[in-house]
Order: sequence, then C-alpha cells, then structure tokens
Amino acid sequence: MKTQLVVAGYIIHNNKVLLVHHKKLDLWLPVGGHIEENETPDEALIREAREEVGLNIEILNQSHIPLEGNIKKSLAIPFYVNVHSVEDHDHCCFFYICKPKNPERLKINKELKDFAWFSKEELNKPHVPKDVKNIGLKAFELFEKLGLPK
Repeated sequence: MKTQLVVAGYIIHNNKVLLVHHKKLDLWLPVGGHIEENETPDEALIREAREEVGLNIEILNQSHIPLEGNIKKSLAIPFYVNVHSVEDHDHCCFFYICKPKNPERLKINKELKDFAWFSKEELNKPHVPKDVKNIGLKAFELFEKLGLPK
C-alpha cells in the first residue's frame, strides 16, 4: 500500500481547537494536507492553513538549535506522528500544535463542509473521530505545559 507524507495542525485559540469537516472524507479533522515536492513539513502546514481556512499560523515547539554548520533551516518538532489509512492509501502524518495569528479571518474553502472550535469536553461529541479526539486532548495538554496565553 502506498504511503504519503502529510501534516496536521491542532490550532488552539481561546481554549478551543479548530476542526474542519472535510467533504471528501466526511470526517471532522484538524487542518492539514499533503507535503508537496520540495516543501518542508512547516511550509506545508502554513500553506494548508492558509488555503483551507484563511489563517496565518504560528507552529509551536520550534527547535532552538543554532543555524550553524550545514543547517539551512530549523523546523518545528511534531508532538505526535502516526500512520493511518485514508481510503486506498496510508498517510504518515506529522502533528503540530499551532496558534492562529489572525483568527478573525477564518473562512473555509470548497474542500470543507464546515468548521468549529472545540473545547476539551466538546471533543467527546460522537461525530469527532476517536483518534482526532485523543490527539486533540494531547495537544491541549502540551499547549498548557508551554504556558502560553490561552
């Protein structure tokens, strides 16, 4: 089975996480998508957030190793990575915690049916897939440990 590299961002704002209702998959998911050729995971997630929901995001958990020697870029560290099935192929997904820079500009594109901001408790709603809920709860936990303003 073919495996493709993808990214997903748990975008947290005002103690809630953004999920989108994907038309093709008919699932509530975090913002994300495929990593294109010659694109880093960070670049892919920033692009997907802009394309899917019109948001500029800050990816948290950045590396603070100096850009010395052969290092060209320092990328964010995913808080979780998994392989999951989507229809006829698998995705190897890198998950990140993000915050929106312009939450007032949120607007979904044609690939999506809807969006909603979910509190920790609301992730337990029956239409939220169990894996999305579990990863979302971990994102909230780590976001709180970072001690950022909610």
